[in-house]
Amino acid sequence: MEKVVHKRKMTGVVIKDKMDKTVVVEVEKFHKHPKYHKYIKIKKRYKAHDEGNKCRIGDNVLIVESRPLSKEKRWIVKNIIKREEPMPIQEEVMENDTREN
Repeated sequence: MEKVVHKRKMTGVVIKDKMDKTVVVEVEKFHKHPKYHKYIKIKKRYKAHDEGNKCRIGDNVLIVESRPLSKEKRWIVKNIIKREEPMPIQEEVMENDTREN
């Protein structure tokens, strides 16, 4: 009989990518309060393995649970759902600067 393993999957946003082959992903969940029946937004950060260093800050990614890869890494980036578009840098050049010192 074959053993079926269902690994947890989550989607989140990359908030840090400075480490080598590691990104920090922030996952946002809604949890219903047991007494007041209001929905509470809970944010949690996970360190995930990014083999090719392809993820950038702001990317939406799918992470999958895995065996422990280091002290805090237990997730792997499966794929990038949506890339964050880089913002164009606009340089403001004033040709006629009339300020006096």
